[in-house]
Amino acid sequence: MLKNFTAAPHRVMFFGGAVQSIAVMLWWTLELTTRYGAQPVSWAVAPRAAHVFLMIYSLLPFFMFGFLMTTFPRWMAGNEIPAERYVTAFGLMSLGVVAFYAGMIFGVAILVVAVASVLAGWGVALYALMRVVLETRPGDKRHPVVLLIALALGWCGLASYLIWLMSAEYGFLNFSIQSGLWFFLLPLFASVAHRMIPFFTSNALSQPDVPRPFWPWWTVLAGSVVHGVLSFADQTNWLWLCDAPVAASTLYLSYLWGFRRSLSNPLLAVLHVGFAWMGIAMLFFTAQSWLVFMNGESRWALAPLHALTIGGYATLMIGMGTRVTLGHSGLPFNIGISLKLMFLGIQLVVLVRVMADVLPLHNPYLWYIFSALGWLACFSPWVWRYLPAFWRPRADGQPG
Repeated sequence: MLKNFTAAPHRVMFFGGAVQSIAVMLWWTLELTTRYGAQPVSWAVAPRAAHVFLMIYSLLPFFMFGFLMTTFPRWMAGNEIPAERYVTAFGLMSLGVVAFYAGMIFGVAILVVAVASVLAGWGVALYALMRVVLETRPGDKRHPVVLLIALALGWCGLASYLIWLMSAEYGFLNFSIQSGLWFFLLPLFASVAHRMIPFFTSNALSQPDVPRPFWPWWTVLAGSVVHGVLSFADQTNWLWLCDAPVAASTLYLSYLWGFRRSLSNPLLAVLHVGFAWMGIAMLFFTAQSWLVFMNGESRWALAPLHALTIGGYATLMIGMGTRVTLGHSGLPFNIGISLKLMFLGIQLVVLVRVMADVLPLHNPYLWYIFSALGWLACFSPWVWRYLPAFWRPRADGQPG
């Protein structure tokens, strides 16, 4: 079983991501339900700061490293990444994540060791991807290079989180948040989508001429960086200047790639809907900033952010994770009713979480709890179904 488990990078990394998709929300549900109870739990650091680490730096990276370590050699016709590199990265990151949960109970010193371990594992994974780029023949490497830069900036954001733990200086935590969201995650997901959604659409719909212009991608990358800089400088009243072009570019690409046609193919539709949520979320950010600019009125709290992270990133994570798991396990590319319900359920989770900050509710925290429970209800069947595929042999008898 161990030989199967370590036979390919997506196996170990997706395993870590699948377990974390449940663990992070179990912890957050516990925090939300006890925060307003008779005996709230006392944690080593503020729960919102822990939520930042768990969602940005310990959940999505497992899936992204698993995906990119699998696809980088194929994109650039290079050699497969050696097992010792991705297994070492997985081991260090997993050890750090487990230690982080322990540190939340037993103290900051353990949290420091935990984050340092994740940082080391992240560095090993980044080095493995960089070697693929450097050792392959010259060619169009725009997507891999941008992805490497985004991952490196994510590593910097995680390092800033570690410095915050040791110094308690809020500026480092603020940089970690902005770097994770705007220098790392949005460029990463936008780049993967720009590289892969036209490819998947062309194959699934037998449409060989799916366009992929580069200027909208560059606009999204530039706008994301500017958003992060302005947010770090607390200039939220100017965010609309960068968010509006990002929203227009993503929605234009969504239209250009055939959003409506994609709905005929459920597995493809998941990717298109996730990408469309990115455009909707950036429109939401634009409107939020415009209100601040016009009259200093701040509305909707974290609603735009959760439209982006749950609606965009989590939905794309489901689509990419399912496609890679099926394809590299030798299983057919068809999904049953359970996965369709999960996908629809995540859309409901997004709406519940967004509406909790949009509607004038007396007690929005109940809606926060409902959205957390909805996440668990959706991801638990996915984990139950696909987790065994990471340690079983391929169904078609092929290696990998």
